[in-house]
Amino acid sequence: MNKKVTLIAGDGIGPEIVTAIREIFEAAKAPVEWEEENAGQTTLDEKGELIPSSLLESLAKNKVGLKGPITTPVGKGFKSVNIQLRQHFDLHTNLRPAQNIPGVESRFSGVDIILFRENTEGLYAGLEFYDDRLDIADTISRITKSGCERIIRSAFEFASKNNRKKVTIVHKANVLKIAGATLLKAGAKISKEFPGIQMDDIIIDNLCMQLVIRPEKFDVLVTTNLFGDIISDLCAGLVGGLGVVPGANIGDEVAIFEAVHGSAPDIAGKGIANPTALLKSAIMMLHYMQEKVVADKIERALYKVLSEKDNRTGDLGGKSTTQEFTQHIISNLEQ
Repeated sequence: MNKKVTLIAGDGIGPEIVTAIREIFEAAKAPVEWEEENAGQTTLDEKGELIPSSLLESLAKNKVGLKGPITTPVGKGFKSVNIQLRQHFDLHTNLRPAQNIPGVESRFSGVDIILFRENTEGLYAGLEFYDDRLDIADTISRITKSGCERIIRSAFEFASKNNRKKVTIVHKANVLKIAGATLLKAGAKISKEFPGIQMDDIIIDNLCMQLVIRPEKFDVLVTTNLFGDIISDLCAGLVGGLGVVPGANIGDEVAIFEAVHGSAPDIAGKGIANPTALLKSAIMMLHYMQEKVVADKIERALYKVLSEKDNRTGDLGGKSTTQEFTQHIISNLEQ
């Protein structure tokens, strides 16, 4: 029986790469029925709404969404669509794997990092104020005990279920003493429930240095919102860039899986966009939906195509258009 999933095409290259995922899912006989909605600049232009109520209703009903890249108007007072969706549905866990892909060149090998980023608090909580008298802008970083425990528990539960050996807490407790202590205390408490998993911690700046020296030594990372935002892109760079890594925003009730790269309006409509990141996010979505067999089938086909240089898209050194890349994956699906 097919499961309904809210499909958000986004804008820029979003519709093109979403079309690729739809075609691959249909060919793979993935048990998914799409319910199409949208948000961002496109819906603002067409409907006067950045996030239509119909999208929120669809996600609340279906509980699972797949989202292409979305443009939020810059400099016009609009809060990021991504942040609004995360806060509306309390999508507290941002999950970002960064793993070497066979055939995709990178400066490093043996990278297999799973990053857990707290997704609703910290400097992205939206608590900003401007004092016109003094021309001072204040942004409050709100860290809660419950938020820290929730994200750390997510990291340890993942490690336990996926045979991971170590969880590393990333912080800046040497300067941000109260916020850092809150995170570290949560780690000390939660780790006692998982005696088979090693826990350690590292200061954010040292982590960044270590990631570009010996990234293979890290396993599961867990951190606060801003640090996680920066680390996730750094980790993506270790394995080939934002075009080959997936992302997910997961709450207690709703989960949205997304391509984490931008909408790339400069190449929209040219047929050269790489759908790999969104496809890997869709594969992660299938695992979340407990559809492992079809998820693995699509992943094997994707990795087979990525191992053949000429069949990749141009950003990965290949010669394929978006449509040709999609058809190569489809032709490699095991029937």
